[in-house]
Amino acid sequence: MSGSQELNRFGHHLILGISGTTLSDDDKRALSELKPIGVIFFAKNFLDGTPYQVWLESFKDLNSQIREYAERDSMFITLDHEGGRVIRTPMPITRFPHALLLRSHAREVAKATAVELKSLGINLSWAPVADVFSHPHNPVIGSRAFGNTPEIAAKYSRDYYFGLQESGILGCAKHFPGHGDTSKDSHVELPILNLTLEDLRLRELIPFKALIEVQIPLIMTAHILFPRIDPDVPATLSQAILKTILRDELGFEGVVVSDDLDMKAISDMFMKAGTVARSLNAGCDLFIVSRNINSSSLERTYRIAEDFVDSLSKGSLDESVVEAARERIDKLLAVTPQYPVEILDKNVLFQHSELVIASSYS
Repeated sequence: MSGSQELNRFGHHLILGISGTTLSDDDKRALSELKPIGVIFFAKNFLDGTPYQVWLESFKDLNSQIREYAERDSMFITLDHEGGRVIRTPMPITRFPHALLLRSHAREVAKATAVELKSLGINLSWAPVADVFSHPHNPVIGSRAFGNTPEIAAKYSRDYYFGLQESGILGCAKHFPGHGDTSKDSHVELPILNLTLEDLRLRELIPFKALIEVQIPLIMTAHILFPRIDPDVPATLSQAILKTILRDELGFEGVVVSDDLDMKAISDMFMKAGTVARSLNAGCDLFIVSRNINSSSLERTYRIAEDFVDSLSKGSLDESVVEAARERIDKLLAVTPQYPVEILDKNVLFQHSELVIASSYS
């Protein structure tokens, strides 16, 4: 097995970032050759400083071109859209408060958020954050979490997921097995947490367990090293964490997705041969390559795809592992709605702005 005709096998496990508001030649090549199963959008994919109708029409064109070049009618069209500081879209898409403020409004806010996401053709939101805000100087989670105790985080992250689900948007619990106790940002370095499995059971795992019980379809990995659980590799590559804890102990049967492979905590590891195979063997099904952090270059994406093909041909990655991952992805995609991009009614946005005020006062 070799050659570019096999690279699109990796595409079935890839959520790819797009370089701008229109497709570059590189984007077109990657979409045509890799045929990613999904895309992830950022602020750079929306026209800035233009009227709503103008940027929406541009974004609609981008969406349709992505499907055309990827030759896929069904895709995961995704966005990080938590509220607070994690919002990529221009006005008048509503700026809801960060998770820590939402509390009793979490479900209602998620339903409203989902209505707006659907209008953008989005069908998967990388939310809710299921981390516990347990470290006061956490630079990356903080107020993105729903609470500073596992019980509060579990209750409101679950409410938020229900809201997304009720309005037809897929949710994803992140960042497994918990990013709330770190003092380092995995976008820029690899955090290390000296927690035991028992520590995780008493705190970090509680919100994830609550979300698994209500059948959240996706869980995202954390690029964090837990040396007392697996001293060798971060969670994204760890069989002890993804298979033994997430699959076996917690009984999660859905899709496991990596956090962004461009993040500095893990980006160099994925340039080494065998890393993508190790992650798949550990239990990861789907990989995000955002092209948003280090570089918009596609070189890294192709290196990972080639490593996937090489690992299959050498036998270090078993066909049965890839097939099981693919089946989980296909099963989810089969029930994932595909939405048209369309303008929102002003009255809907007015109602949502009132909800912003209500949730900010709670």
